[in-house]
Amino acid sequence: MHANRFLQMPAKRSVRGSLWWQPRSARTVCAMAVLLGMATVVQAQTDLGQFTQKWLDETLQRNMPTQSPLRMEVSVGQLDERLRLSPCARIEPYLPAGARLWGRTRLGLRCLEGATRWSVFLPVTVKAFGPAWVLTGDVRAGAVLSEADATEMEVEWAAENAAIVADPALWVGQVASRPLKAGQALRQPMLRAPQVLQAGAQVRVSAQGNGYAISAAGQAMTAGSIGQTIRVRMDNGKIISGIVLEDGTIGVNL
Repeated sequence: MHANRFLQMPAKRSVRGSLWWQPRSARTVCAMAVLLGMATVVQAQTDLGQFTQKWLDETLQRNMPTQSPLRMEVSVGQLDERLRLSPCARIEPYLPAGARLWGRTRLGLRCLEGATRWSVFLPVTVKAFGPAWVLTGDVRAGAVLSEADATEMEVEWAAENAAIVADPALWVGQVASRPLKAGQALRQPMLRAPQVLQAGAQVRVSAQGNGYAISAAGQAMTAGSIGQTIRVRMDNGKIISGIVLEDGTIGVNL
């Protein structure tokens, strides 16, 4: 029997622990699913919601580093009451393909030892509360952000997929990529590096390798920000691509 209908009826539970993500890191709570291959023995009459809640709490707690600003909260929904599952002595939790234990998601449960094999999905919400920088006023697109534009507050990191920018060094001096509203927590897509080169500017193109370093003049064909790849027309007419470095030069790999 295969069932995947469910109702969102959460029973919340908090898990205090530590999971520190660099703002640019792609690590999320899905990394905690390293134990998904472990099947857990339960009695047939065990409530699936309670079983799932316990498994999630233990998995989150076990995989959190000891130092973190995050406070995790897990909510597990319930199956459609019309479902009738046969007794099962061994149930294995697993993440469906493309799912992750972050925000609103679902956790799969499959029966490994029972008269009838079955697989169901439970709705799960994983919240992560931690410090973030929240705008104190509206910011126009293209404005350069300063320390006065935001204040540190606790927010729900998993409310959106975009990563929180928790380190002030990574947003002070950056440019708003779109109009921003007061009360928004700063996240990566809201920011871009300021332009350091204008189209048509004369630039130095440099390349370094094992035992050599060369430099030549060129002209930027497009505007560029630090870390951005732009095209440069060299004095000999050749067009190359390179990365804008912090000193305004263009780095290329030969």
